Amino acid sequence: MTTPTFFNRQALHLRPDPSRVVVRPFRPAVEPRDYTPLDKTRANHLVHRLLSLNEAEVAVLLAETLANFDDRHRNLPEIFEQRAAEMEHIFAGHSLFSAAQRQLVGAYFLHEYSFESAALFNPSIVPHPDQTGVAPGALRFILSLRAVGEGHVSSLTFRTGTIAADGAITVDPPARLATLQTITARVGDRVDVTFSADTALGERVIFPITEAQSNGIEDARFVAFTEKDQTTYYATYTAYDGRAIRSELLETRDFVSFRLVPLKGAAARNKGMALFPRKINGRYAMIARYDNESLHLVYSENLHEWSLGKAILKPEYPWEFVQIGNCGSPIELDEGWLVFTHGVGPVRHYSIGAVLLDKDDPTKVIGRSRVPLVQPEPSEREGYVPNVVYSCGAIRFNDLIILPYAISDTFSTVATVRIDKLVAILRQGLEAE
Repeated sequence: MTTPTFFNRQALHLRPDPSRVVVRPFRPAVEPRDYTPLDKTRANHLVHRLLSLNEAEVAVLLAETLANFDDRHRNLPEIFEQRAAEMEHIFAGHSLFSAAQRQLVGAYFLHEYSFESAALFNPSIVPHPDQTGVAPGALRFILSLRAVGEGHVSSLTFRTGTIAADGAITVDPPARLATLQTITARVGDRVDVTFSADTALGERVIFPITEAQSNGIEDARFVAFTEKDQTTYYATYTAYDGRAIRSELLETRDFVSFRLVPLKGAAARNKGMALFPRKINGRYAMIARYDNESLHLVYSENLHEWSLGKAILKPEYPWEFVQIGNCGSPIELDEGWLVFTHGVGPVRHYSIGAVLLDKDDPTKVIGRSRVPLVQPEPSEREGYVPNVVYSCGAIRFNDLIILPYAISDTFSTVATVRIDKLVAILRQGLEAE
């Protein structure tokens, strides 16, 4: 099986960068609310040692700490202060701190976390909501990526880039700094978060917030959803707590403020859901894989609740015998709905294919790839998870599909695909059956 000639790999490689760090609470395994009496004793012992320093020693230590870390983070004194405030209920016997002491208390209970040190993979792509200043015929885009750091904890990060009128793709360099979200509201299982508007998009990192997400926000499939001439960006993703998974939904209109909420219903109990970019016959529609091996079409009147639907695609060819899944939300073409798929074959070998669905009735398959469009090249097989190519979403740009994808769960790249050639191949594949 060789890569088709109409599939053009770009010379772009987005690799993990261990120098990009955020500060996280320093407390193994549990949050402060779960501190045991022994933990509280040790925390107070640390504070007692800090309070034994005189004012001049405190000032020198704080200055040294800021000099060592301040250029690696935004507003580090405020972060120290915020962490100290979170710890106040632990330090009942040490309630009176000077401003410098409070900042040092916060510093002692934080650590740097290299959120993408292990992997930067499983990308999806959507048009940027702000096209100001873009050259005629070009498109600014947002690339979302799954970042993995110490302990295999996954978070969501972003990059921006541009597709020139001639189809040339550039991805902006990563931001030097990285910033975590601020929680603005919790209502039941729903969490609202925001970032300062003066941070660059590539600086923003959405880190696990809830217990259900504690080990990762994984494989976000972004889509620009249009309804009544208004665009909302949704992403279905997998929340993982180290034992169990569930599907959740992220919502934003500006990539500054986000809402995260669990999805409900039988179809949402597994991973790999992908939302259509508009309603189908008056209802929301989703591609799901709740049986672990086949693709189903599910409809809902409610964006947050999904019952079972109809199987539309099952493993048929050797490269997908183990299972198939979607590689992002369906893309609307004149010819139908294009869905990129992944298939798992011998030795857990992941490849990417595609299927074409009827535009009015997406349960009807009108085209399908008999062989993979892309699979790991011999030089790309090694990585965090060998023998894997995987994507979480592509977009259309004129007569091209822009398909970002990950290699061996380690780094990401981009390819372009000629739509006319791809549609012809998919139709031929179905006719040959």
